Amino acid sequence: MRILILAPSIFPSVTGNAVTAERWRRSLTAKDMIVEVLASEGLHPVTFVDRLHGFRPDLVHVHHAYKTATLILDPLVETHLRSLPVVVSPGGTDINLDFDRADARETIFKVLRMARVILTQSLETVQSLRRKMPDVAQRIINVPKAFSWFGDEPFDLRSLAGCDPDDVLFFMPAGVRPVKGNLECLLALERVHAIRPKIRFAAAGPAVDAEYTLQFERELDRLKTFARWIGSISPAAMRSAYEASDIVLNASFSEGLSNSMLEAMAAGKPILASDIPGNREPVLGEAGDLNAGCLFDPYDLEDFIDKAIRLVDSEHLRETLSNAAKLRKSKMPDAAEEANGLLTAYQAAIGKS
Repeated sequence: MRILILAPSIFPSVTGNAVTAERWRRSLTAKDMIVEVLASEGLHPVTFVDRLHGFRPDLVHVHHAYKTATLILDPLVETHLRSLPVVVSPGGTDINLDFDRADARETIFKVLRMARVILTQSLETVQSLRRKMPDVAQRIINVPKAFSWFGDEPFDLRSLAGCDPDDVLFFMPAGVRPVKGNLECLLALERVHAIRPKIRFAAAGPAVDAEYTLQFERELDRLKTFARWIGSISPAAMRSAYEASDIVLNASFSEGLSNSMLEAMAAGKPILASDIPGNREPVLGEAGDLNAGCLFDPYDLEDFIDKAIRLVDSEHLRETLSNAAKLRKSKMPDAAEEANGLLTAYQAAIGKS
């Protein structure tokens, strides 16, 4: 099978979309599929159509509806995609943020209706799609999400964060943009640091939104006694970075199912995450599962401070959550199992006329 994956960004970018597309590429290639991955951002429609002719895919997998829509809904591209099976995997912001804007909603509708199969990677996304677009419910196939380490390069996160051996290090792996809540998290941790001076904060990820990043940098400069922005960490070094941390943060206002949450669990690290759709499933698990972290109300500063201090003060709580994360990891599909699910979805799309 010849598979063309189109994502907003691809490697060497280290965005969540890029990491997901690269994991798919590697695992599908390991199953003898022929896979090409293209970034939709800045890709001219004529260039994309030329690539369709040159690569001759059996199927096109579009990852993230709204962010790829400018390209996918171009009349030239849309005409060529009519003759190809299309699978669309919506992003978290598609469902949880952009869908609430009338103009974006119609665009997402158009992209999803091009799909023979809509691929989801969390049960929360399935339920949300069924509520918001009942007419596409029969086309949804859920493929549980995996995680992958891309290498074992050492990375001295604690040193870069200015940690002493007994400091508690909060680690936030996320691109710097408003939806990720990087700035809000930093300002909340300022309050925590005033109460518990032995905490440290390390943010890692690319600058995605220029204006928001500028605000983030200004506050980091003011709070440099305890906070650092590492920038992008090589994917091959991310495992080492997670393992050096004490608590992994996710302060997003919208998520599908974040790679960083799965990676935190795979590294056996307790999670402090915003209580939003997308974060609940990995933190709380299913009935009978132990919590792998704590959830906080992203609109309640005092709730964040309370949960953060509880984690700082109780090594026992951190160990309990860490052990639960390790148990949860054992239940997660690996990349090969995820690839089998992808191929099932692709074959279903090819089989539909």
